[in-house]
Amino acid sequence: MRVKDENKELIIREKAIEMIVKEGFDGLSMQKLAKEANISASTIYIYFKNREDLLNQLYLSVWEKFERDALTNFSPDMPFEDGLWLQWKNRFRNICQNPLEYQFAEQFRNSPLINHKDIKPSVFRKIMNDFVDNAVKKGELVDLPVDQYWAIAYGPFYTLVKFHFDQRNIAGKAFTLTEQKLKQVFTLVIKSLNP
Repeated sequence: MRVKDENKELIIREKAIEMIVKEGFDGLSMQKLAKEANISASTIYIYFKNREDLLNQLYLSVWEKFERDALTNFSPDMPFEDGLWLQWKNRFRNICQNPLEYQFAEQFRNSPLINHKDIKPSVFRKIMNDFVDNAVKKGELVDLPVDQYWAIAYGPFYTLVKFHFDQRNIAGKAFTLTEQKLKQVFTLVIKSLNP
């Protein structure tokens, strides 16, 4: 049995994410990936059982890093406004530092071609739920169904992120997301979520 080489695995992961972002899931084959990574196709199978295993492992590693970054200095017991603002900043920092990984995760999450049954809920979801529950109990947040909360608390954030990646707003004008623009929209979101 061949020994695993961490550098080769890292190259395989990076090239796969790059290819998926550029060409979509249909553009990823083990043969093309091997060529891009400058290895033999059989080498990929040392690290991944098959294409689906590769995709799931890629998503899980990207998502785990996102979770770690999003939870930096965060506590579910924080005051709601402070905690939500920290979430926005942490998420934006992660997205800016890992743009390909973010785009890959979005494609993965929204693809009907991917079997999501292997992706299990994480501790992150519980921490976020506890944060919202605590804020409601403390009277800092209106009590909303989770989908409505999510749409108000994060919908504007992800819309701004999309404009940032597109480098233009909905009117087609040049757009770059700054902390000042983020804070301005955040302030309006907080007003809408206050009881």
